[in-house]
Amino acid sequence: MSKSVKKKDGKSKAGAPTLENRKARHEFHILETLEAGIVLRGTEVKSLRLGSASLQESYARITDNAAFLHNFQIQPYEQGNRFNHEPKRVKELLLHKREIQKLFAKVKIKGQTVIPLKVYFNDAGRAKVLLGLAVGKKLHDKRQDAKKKQDMRDIQRAGRERY
Repeated sequence: MSKSVKKKDGKSKAGAPTLENRKARHEFHILETLEAGIVLRGTEVKSLRLGSASLQESYARITDNAAFLHNFQIQPYEQGNRFNHEPKRVKELLLHKREIQKLFAKVKIKGQTVIPLKVYFNDAGRAKVLLGLAVGKKLHDKRQDAKKKQDMRDIQRAGRERY
């Protein structure tokens, strides 16, 4: 699995912006991650390279022989013509058969879902999606995470003040 190295300006090595689903880690416990390719058509690639896309409310649906990304919105390309793409088209994910079967078995377990965490272009210029197998957090889990985060800040602040 090749890693896309992020520059300081939030772009990958391939020059395209990296889109992240920041809310996902707040709303879900991420059990494991998996990198998948994504099938894009026509002007979707150009629009994605400009960073005009949104991962909010998107999710992956796994069947026994294919994986699809739903509600991943890529805005129409401004210089596109009448052959421009539909913004919320269902996009196919490129995974090996055994990876699909493994995910399908895990998604059958109640409460587990597959959500996209990040969309980026790898070093070869191909669009990739980082998928996460996730379980939704309860309200008390979110409060507990916020408390841990605040405690860590307090510890760091106390350490800085001491020296």
